[in-house]
Amino acid sequence: MTQTRATILVTGAGGAAIPEIIRRLQLAGFRVAAMDMNPAAIGLLLADVAAVAPAGGSSDFLPFVRAFCTRHDVKAMVPLVDEELLAASDLGRDGIPVIGPSHLFIEACLDKFRLVRTLAEVGIPVPITAPASDGPGKVSYPCVLKPCTGRGSRGVEIVVDENGFRAALARSTYPPEALIQQEYIEGTEYTVSVAVTNDGRVLAVVPKEIVVKKGITWVAVSRRNPAIESLCLEVAEKLHPKGPFNVQLRADSRGRPWIFEINPRFSTTCTLTAAAGLDEISELVSIAIGQKKASPSYPWKEGVTLVRSIRDEFCDEQSYR
Repeated sequence: MTQTRATILVTGAGGAAIPEIIRRLQLAGFRVAAMDMNPAAIGLLLADVAAVAPAGGSSDFLPFVRAFCTRHDVKAMVPLVDEELLAASDLGRDGIPVIGPSHLFIEACLDKFRLVRTLAEVGIPVPITAPASDGPGKVSYPCVLKPCTGRGSRGVEIVVDENGFRAALARSTYPPEALIQQEYIEGTEYTVSVAVTNDGRVLAVVPKEIVVKKGITWVAVSRRNPAIESLCLEVAEKLHPKGPFNVQLRADSRGRPWIFEINPRFSTTCTLTAAAGLDEISELVSIAIGQKKASPSYPWKEGVTLVRSIRDEFCDEQSYR
């Protein structure tokens, strides 16, 4: 007797990592449903079933997702877009596991100024940070000027002096009160997968050294780093995320890691984590829907390199429309 494949909903179907995410979920035996507000999103073509959805910040988003989940018997949801995370977390009340952190953790991470204050309060090292509206000179130069909310390095500038600070403020599309100024940590940047179950168990911490980053990460290498792994475990212990998250940090010249952002979701480098040995999405989905129990350990390989590229996909006109 053929077993029916469980349907897993993935949002943000136009993301850079989506083709590989969908491929790995399908290889793991899942039927993949994809959703995006852009009808040209590549994941809508690659998934087993798909839909064009309202924007994540729209009041229509959650009712649309609920109806879709009922119609397609969705067993779990993997939200990958910041604007959808808070609304998506409410689906848990409908009995649909959402593979993401708690509502409180999401709220803390989406506001970058609130995040650094929260981390500092529990003793996690963070760069000196102040509102841009406080004026120049609150942190030393060079410093990073960036929006309190947002993703993909949008609106982020590195400024080297007061004149540069004022010029960056003048050309920014954000008002000063929506920006922060943050100490720039010289050193190596890492993006770190922290795979956490919905009941709070940390399966693994996988640091990845960023080699090329332009908005998103294009080249990265899985890299063991005890200081980074310990720090990320400390974040999980003190902030109780109850779901997977991604840490953005820099290690200074002495090797000390400084967290500057946390994404309360899987990052685009989850595909590198999978290639290194831990398919965090498929594993956490399987655990959440009761298909398996967490393993005692999750070994992964150092030195696996992600080289991201753009791949062409083709379909008949009817499928696209």
